[in-house]
Amino acid sequence: MLIRNTLIALTLLASAPAWAGDDSLYRALGEKPGIGRLMGDFSGRLKRDARIGSFFKETNPVALAEQLTDQVCVLSGGPCRYEGAKMKPAHADLGIARRDFNILVEVLQQSMDDASIPFATQNRLLALLAPMHRDIVTR
Repeated sequence: MLIRNTLIALTLLASAPAWAGDDSLYRALGEKPGIGRLMGDFSGRLKRDARIGSFFKETNPVALAEQLTDQVCVLSGGPCRYEGAKMKPAHADLGIARRDFNILVEVLQQSMDDASIPFATQNRLLALLAPMHRDIVTR
């Protein structure tokens, strides 16, 4: 329930416009090296998670971590470029339920906790990621 309420709140926060040139979240996440370590840990956890690991069984964890790193880098105000797939077509045929998305958020929170990322910084990142549920959840 806490995760669901957090996602609802973050979705509302994410509708606020981002300020151009604000790289404070990017810096708070440790810039590209810190984001890379976080996404490397996160992608490994996703593959190992008994609840949603099946979605990632055919996924190369290194390639996934690289794409996630670029995506988070861009979203957080960093100087990266994301050239990966668009979220909606990439997830269209996967049958991802809201429960699965919530588990993914939980796994990301575990990775951020283990990386000692402050709660406020976690919330800032989650606020940017939360709207993606519209393109990822398909059932």
